[in-house]
Amino acid sequence: MSRKKSAVSLFSGALGMDLGFELQGDFEILACVEIDEAACETIRTNAELGHFAGKPLVLCTDLFELAPEDLMSKLGLAPGELDLLVGGPPCQSFSTAGRRQSVQDRRGTLLWRYLDFVAALRPKVFVMENVRGLMSAALRHRPIADRPEHGGDDLDSEEQPGSVIGKFVDDLWQQTGGRYHVDAFEVNSANYGAPQIRERVIFIGNSFGVEVEYPQPTHGIDRPARQETLFDYREAAPKPWATLREAIADLRENDPELLDFSPRKKGFLSLVPEGGNWRSLPEEVQKESMGRAWFAKGGRSGWWRRLSWDFPCPTLVTMPNHASTSLCHPEQVRVLSVREYARIQEFPDEWVFCGKTAEKYKQIGNAVPVRLGRVTAEVVSRLLDAASPANMRGYEKAAVRFRQTYINSHVRTRKWFKAGKVFAGGEASELHYAK
Repeated sequence: MSRKKSAVSLFSGALGMDLGFELQGDFEILACVEIDEAACETIRTNAELGHFAGKPLVLCTDLFELAPEDLMSKLGLAPGELDLLVGGPPCQSFSTAGRRQSVQDRRGTLLWRYLDFVAALRPKVFVMENVRGLMSAALRHRPIADRPEHGGDDLDSEEQPGSVIGKFVDDLWQQTGGRYHVDAFEVNSANYGAPQIRERVIFIGNSFGVEVEYPQPTHGIDRPARQETLFDYREAAPKPWATLREAIADLRENDPELLDFSPRKKGFLSLVPEGGNWRSLPEEVQKESMGRAWFAKGGRSGWWRRLSWDFPCPTLVTMPNHASTSLCHPEQVRVLSVREYARIQEFPDEWVFCGKTAEKYKQIGNAVPVRLGRVTAEVVSRLLDAASPANMRGYEKAAVRFRQTYINSHVRTRKWFKAGKVFAGGEASELHYAK
């Protein structure tokens, strides 16, 4: 029996991505590094309960206070011995949903701290995940009102979209002597069978000098069949997206753990039907409940949102009880519970989350869907099994140091509402890949 492939996890959180690697079966997590005390306790507790193999070293620390060489010493690793380094540097500074301070935000510089560990450990493969907004992020953010289209000066090189990832790849190349080719895959968890619409970018860097491919979606809309030959060969239709109903409808909780809506918020949400949001309310109630946000343009689909049983869940957030990002149960006037959150991220039912209720929502909301971890683990395990550049059958030699691949990641809803009414099924409420 072959040995397990060694892995070290940085920015581990509650182990969404890492648990996917664990459940895939070919990897052993040697160490987890995480700054959040509650998340570290979650890791330790589940290890002690035997919910995943091995007993990883759990280091609860800021990565800026941990030298890569100290970590290697604790694990008895020499440069180049580790099979896999995996981690997701905090993404808020790159998210298009936030203020996008990019590397001006200290969290943005953690991207380069991750690079320090890659350069020191020299893993055979590294995996880094983040929000899709990282792909368009600039090293220096300029407010929209000051941009050329609004009369401002031309953008300089550090203000250009994509300059963050461009510099990261250049620095990686320089610090490792050109050791890694990097593939970036823009994906959506719903397309692989997760009951959640969640866009991520998965970076896979390998020291074998080859291009890596990510699996095509297995779930999605039923695209029109196409005739390839006179023999009428037709492309296999994808499986339907997994729905919220499939994820949580059978869950029974006598006393669900909640960070619930206020009575005021419940008053407005009680008027919203399944699958609706603020648009389902009378206009005067919209204005009363939303204030100045009612006059804003775009980005308001989460206001007074009540979920639908028949679609994947929208992206889980760390605080589901906010009016503008509400995740209200389809039938009951309450937020999704902690355990329902875990189901949607596909954590096992026995998985224990430690800390206060708000900390549990944060751990689960920040996690990578376990499904994406498992799919990524299959890709990496197959790559590592090829063992060396001399035995890379099925892999193309990399012609460039960085390659970006879009895999139908932008899934959006349309026509859920018409003339103030919610459509729970049929043509009016189909999900679509954005063009």
